[in-house]
Amino acid sequence: MITKRIIPCLDVKDGRVVKGVNFEGLNDVSSPVELAEFYSRCGADELVFYDITASSDGRKLFTDILCRTASKVFIPLTVGGGISSLEDFDRVLKCGADKVSVNSGAIRNPSLIYEAAKRYGSQCVVISADVKRAGGGFRVFANGGRVDTGLDAAEWIKRCVDSGAGEVVLNSIDTDGVKGGFDTQMLDALCSSLPVPVIASGGAGCAEDFIRLFKTLPWVDAGLAASVFHFGEVSIKELKRDMAAAGIPARI
Repeated sequence: MITKRIIPCLDVKDGRVVKGVNFEGLNDVSSPVELAEFYSRCGADELVFYDITASSDGRKLFTDILCRTASKVFIPLTVGGGISSLEDFDRVLKCGADKVSVNSGAIRNPSLIYEAAKRYGSQCVVISADVKRAGGGFRVFANGGRVDTGLDAAEWIKRCVDSGAGEVVLNSIDTDGVKGGFDTQMLDALCSSLPVPVIASGGAGCAEDFIRLFKTLPWVDAGLAASVFHFGEVSIKELKRDMAAAGIPARI
């Protein structure tokens, strides 16, 4: 049986890891270099690095802090933020990323996913969808959750996968930072029939939330979280022991 992955997320702004609630009210947490090194040695399966204001600021991802962070990581590293061209893919891969996450850049240029998958392989292309309930359904938001694109989330995610995205990260804006549990309703509605790995993001508040996620939606491949790991509310090693005890396969 394939093990479930536990993935800490580094939301980076101005070279520092930050965290907020519902994508707002960002507070300083720590150095991404120090946190990356910590997670790499404490049992995380992968690590995600998002330069969260690159798209909204209309700039490229800061590669200096990324290079320093990647040098401390010995687990798969996914990087996103301001990715809008094949040149951006090339740049962050050369900095040490294993996979590249696209969001706003793909919304502006949907062919980017196909072009990147063709050049680098689908396993390298991750579609990160920031989704919120709006207009009686689920809609995709861009620029760090600031702009309602009007896109139907289910249609958009399927289109990205059909174009070559090899993995989906579903970020629930509604549950982000609230710590009330993952948005299983949204995940089930949007991702249950996808043929690629799905990572749930947004809402983790305790170890039980991860167990409930994998028990409720056994097809979900990974749980991603930030503040519960950053502030020591959940220990990754203890979480994985709890998962194993609950019959959920985990790399311990």
